[in-house]
Parts: sequence; structure tokens; C-alpha cells
Amino acid sequence: MTKIDDFLSDATQRMDKSVEATHEHFNSVRTGRASAALLDRIQIDYYGTPTPLKNLATITAPEPRLLNVQPFDPNSVKAIEKAIQESDLGLQPANDGKLIRLPIPQLTEERRKELVKIVRRYAEDGKVAIRNVRRDVMRHLEELVRKGEVGDDEERRAENQVQKLTDEHTKAIDELLKHKEAEIMEV
Repeated sequence: MTKIDDFLSDATQRMDKSVEATHEHFNSVRTGRASAALLDRIQIDYYGTPTPLKNLATITAPEPRLLNVQPFDPNSVKAIEKAIQESDLGLQPANDGKLIRLPIPQLTEERRKELVKIVRRYAEDGKVAIRNVRRDVMRHLEELVRKGEVGDDEERRAENQVQKLTDEHTKAIDELLKHKEAEIMEV
């Protein structure tokens, strides 16, 4: 395997990770439906250690507009409730001592537009990450040519491959964005 192949496989992996990270960000943005992924970003201070909510509780969506959070440790109910209230999700938890219920309110038109802006920002961040990978690889390719390890033709071919990878991954993010926007705007 040549150095160019190494650079290309590394670029592919890093771009795939950018697309995946963007997808995860999208999942944490609230739509009109209840989804356990909404609570993925929430961290609870569990005995002095920030712990993801999904490690402390079972999260279910028994109805389209309701999430139930069932903590494994009943003593953590208050901490979980506090973390959800302080999050940017705009949800009001109700607890009965053992179970936390999160009614998902209907989104207003204004809130939908705000969420679309947030999602677009996540998409742009993902595309910037992909372009940064492309820039790094291009710099490495130029270095190889400068050192005389590869010829101009090989470099040009590799640059075209990198551009193709960049276009494919950017298109993947655009597709994810289109689906998420449609999901958010769906009433």
C-alpha cells in the first residue's frame, strides 16, 4: 500500500466519522415525536461523576408524545429531573418517585424554524470538518511531491479522488439535513 492509499483511507475514515457525528447531532434535536435519542446529550452528576442519562436509566417512548425515564437507582430521580430541566430541550419532567414522565409538547411554528436553523448549523459544522480533512490530505500530497516521493500525475489523481470523497460525504450530510428538516417541519 502506498502513502497515497494510506492518506485516502484515513481521509475516508475521518469523513465517515464527520457524517456519523452530524447524524448523532441531528438525533438529539427534538422533532414533534418522542424519541429516546433526544436525551442522548444529557449528563447527570452521579456521585460527583458526569454520567450519560442512558447509563443510569431505561428510556422508553410508550406514546408518540411521551417519554418515560426509569432510573436504575431510585435515589437518582431528583438529579435526573434537575438535569432534564436545565437542558436546552424545553421539557418539563413529572416524577412519581420512581418514574419520570416527559410529555413532549407540540412544536410551535417559530420553534420549528429555530430547530431547522440549529440543524443547518450542525450540517455546516459537519461539512467544515469534511473540508478540513480534505485540506489536510491535500497538504500531505503536496509534501510528497515536494519530497519527490510521488509524481505530479499521481498527486493529481489522488487529489481528484479526495475531491470525489469530499463531494460524496458532503452530499450524505445534505441528504441527512433534508430528511431532518422535513421531519421537523412535519406537523
